[in-house]
Amino acid sequence: MEALKRLELRVEGMHCASCVAAVERSISKLPGVGSATVNLATERVAVDYASEAVSPARIKAAVRDAGYNPVDLEGQRDRESDAREAEQRTLRRDLGLALGATAPLLLLAMGPMIVPGLDRLMRAAFAPPVWHTLELLLATPVQFVAGRRYYRHAWAELRHLSPGMSTLVALGTSAAYFYSALAVLVPRIFPAGTAHLYFEAAAVIVTLVLLGKYLESRARGRTSEAIHKLVRLQPPMALVLRDGERREVPVAEVVPGDRIAVRPGDRIPVDGVVLDGSSWVDESMITGEPLPVEKRPGDEVVGGTLNDTGAFEFRATRVGQDGVLAHIIRMVEQAQAGKPPIQRLADRIAGVFVPLVLAVALLTFGVWLAVGPAPALELALVAAVSVLVVACPCAMGLATPTAILVGTGRAAEMGILFRRGSALEELARVDTVLLDKTGTLTLGRPELVELHVIEGDEREVLTLVAAAEAQSEHPVARAIVAAARERNIRPLPVASFRAEPGSGLEACVEGRVVHVGSERYMKRLGVPTAAAAERAAQLAAAARTPLWAAVDGRLVALLAVADPLKEGSVEAVRDLERLGLDVRLVTGDDERTARAVARAAGIERVVAEALPADKVAEVERLKREGRRVAFVGDGINDAPALAQADVGIAIGSGTNIAVEAGDVILMTGDPRSLAAAWRLSRRTLRTIEINFFWAYAYNVALIPLAAGALYPGLGLLLDPMLAAAAMSVSSLFVVTNSLRLRRFGGPVGPYRFPNPGFGARKRR
Repeated sequence: MEALKRLELRVEGMHCASCVAAVERSISKLPGVGSATVNLATERVAVDYASEAVSPARIKAAVRDAGYNPVDLEGQRDRESDAREAEQRTLRRDLGLALGATAPLLLLAMGPMIVPGLDRLMRAAFAPPVWHTLELLLATPVQFVAGRRYYRHAWAELRHLSPGMSTLVALGTSAAYFYSALAVLVPRIFPAGTAHLYFEAAAVIVTLVLLGKYLESRARGRTSEAIHKLVRLQPPMALVLRDGERREVPVAEVVPGDRIAVRPGDRIPVDGVVLDGSSWVDESMITGEPLPVEKRPGDEVVGGTLNDTGAFEFRATRVGQDGVLAHIIRMVEQAQAGKPPIQRLADRIAGVFVPLVLAVALLTFGVWLAVGPAPALELALVAAVSVLVVACPCAMGLATPTAILVGTGRAAEMGILFRRGSALEELARVDTVLLDKTGTLTLGRPELVELHVIEGDEREVLTLVAAAEAQSEHPVARAIVAAARERNIRPLPVASFRAEPGSGLEACVEGRVVHVGSERYMKRLGVPTAAAAERAAQLAAAARTPLWAAVDGRLVALLAVADPLKEGSVEAVRDLERLGLDVRLVTGDDERTARAVARAAGIERVVAEALPADKVAEVERLKREGRRVAFVGDGINDAPALAQADVGIAIGSGTNIAVEAGDVILMTGDPRSLAAAWRLSRRTLRTIEINFFWAYAYNVALIPLAAGALYPGLGLLLDPMLAAAAMSVSSLFVVTNSLRLRRFGGPVGPYRFPNPGFGARKRR
């Protein structure tokens, strides 16, 4: 069977949860469609489909059949922004028309009741039918020009038996408008005393709904700010060397293999490998580290990072959608398009909510008409219209996607990438964290952590030992050479070199014989080690590898090499435990090393000597106990456990396979960002819950009020204009409540994108 393909489209014209349901239902009916997921906040639909059964053109046609406009996303980010601006211009124009006509209409309808003597002046100027006709003329463009979108969408919703917000607005305002129009044109058909006008109610409803949509559109534009910042990091042009000369070409025209020049202060246009020159590059957008990284020939550079004061040339390796920056943008967009379980529940509720509202409105009209006081027809109309308007499910459709959109965007700014929107909710519900050791809690590379000199000068001893170790490719040797380089010690020439695998090495350095190796190697050479035997035992107990160094047959030093804890590992464990999480260490290292690292990090429960299959088994065992498990790792051997866990968290500095298997990626590699991810996920879930409570409780509470529940006792009946204002307030609350997530700050401090503009940064 052919694997499903994915098609992503922007869908223009959606307003509420019912719009989402209509689009999903229309696409899902097509043969060969595996799934269709619509995100109202991003205005996108992701469709998994079998290409032999259905085509992208047919999927787009299904979107159009539902009453909405599909737009291709390929290369359309600028168009998407332009479309959003065009939508806001249209809303602004329609809102201006509505306000311009509604203001005098309100004055004509409400003025005589508010301003003393105005009624008498108006009657003296013209007869009432003239003023009534003027109200009709003012209300008509509001109803059918400014409010045309609601008729268009309502027709599509009703045609697909999927009534939504537009249906409610169109029915409510049409009832008020046509009742009033008949009262003006053929007043004789109404019982005496019931030919009242409600033009101002219909016009104000349309105006307030448009105002709410305009403000909501502006606010929603701010929710995707993180994506826009990422996109702006890539410069538009690249300085490419072709035919022996430098040419500025659009980045889109760069191909793998091109030789590209980078000047001081430039942003690197695409990923590549340095060929000539050197510089320091600010890679904070990828690593989160504020210090620049030195780049020499052979080093990799990433598109979007900022060059400092040097100049170099590099060969392009990954361009366009294959680059690291494009991959990050794609992951953030996919996370924002995903639906957590709580949203799927909301969609099912929204699917039955609007039909129920229509039934309640019809029942309200019937009850008022049957048993209501005079004028029963008028009161029945007011109550039914209020029910239709106040129950619009705009806020319900925005409750989850706006929070996911802002939450994942804020996470990206902090160097935390959620590959799936559902991972935000799942992470918030996790209670157990399994941490890998190497590369997660520790640096993942050995370092010289102690140099205990027994005889001679420390610098001289390290110079001789580093010269000998420089001939070896062993990771321990590289750690000693790196330590010497940090002390500005240059390796001396070596006359001869011989290694004994598993034991040690021998080298002749400036006429002196240097031996470096294990205690067993020293004993075989006849070099006594009693002078530091006690300290060597202490180092071994602390999971540090002791090495002995002898010069001309005399013991000169005890060295210790270890994979040290990352800065912040202890804080990370402490923060996670403060959040109420059960933190455990799972590693392939031996029991003694694992226990020592766990002790240093503050972890009590340890699973040592775990093969990849053992890590998966431990995840499954905890899940069978009813725990919700997150696994954190960075190596290829961690990929199965990352995939098996409820939430897999990959360290971004690790292997590509581990990163691809993770649901959450920590780009900074700082373990303290684990707690930041948890805090943000919990804050986002809490925001979604508040949004839902507001959207549903608000609507459910106001429906009885709109239906007239308070009228028998208090004589209060909700005016349709107030119902429209209440509905708009509900949507704005949900969006602004979600935007509060932009101010979230994790325990490692706020992560900020570099300035997308050009120009070198000044450093002290």
